[in-house]
Amino acid sequence: MSLFLRRATSADVDTIAEFNRLLAWETEHKELDRDKLLPGVAAVLADSQRGVYHVAELDGELVGQLLITYEWSDWRNGWFWWIQSVYVRSDARQQGIFRQLYQHVVQLAHEAGDVIGIRLYVERDNERAQKTYAQLGLTTTNYLLLERCPL
Repeated sequence: MSLFLRRATSADVDTIAEFNRLLAWETEHKELDRDKLLPGVAAVLADSQRGVYHVAELDGELVGQLLITYEWSDWRNGWFWWIQSVYVRSDARQQGIFRQLYQHVVQLAHEAGDVIGIRLYVERDNERAQKTYAQLGLTTTNYLLLERCPL
């Protein structure tokens, strides 16, 4: 087993879109519109200001991903990196792939020098993911996530 972590490229667009489709279905039973999903992923891959996907390859095949997006904190004069679109292919789970992706991103955040924290959100009912995140040192905040979507 040879795991390789790297920044995603435009060549990964179809797999990342499929992983996102599977993620939405598994976590929320939501069917994503591929006509929006594929260009949405492509937009991130084409413009790092929108975010950066990091992927895990196992023996040359993509088996996992996460997306980093950015939030500037004027209170702290630094960046929060948000982890989103976390997915590990079902046949590759329980092998520490997300843990390695997460540790990779933490290392990149340290190297960046202006990142003050890492955040993510998780479905309230996804206890398995919450347990995994807690084991990695992520803690629950006092903030609630509110939204108005669609606008």
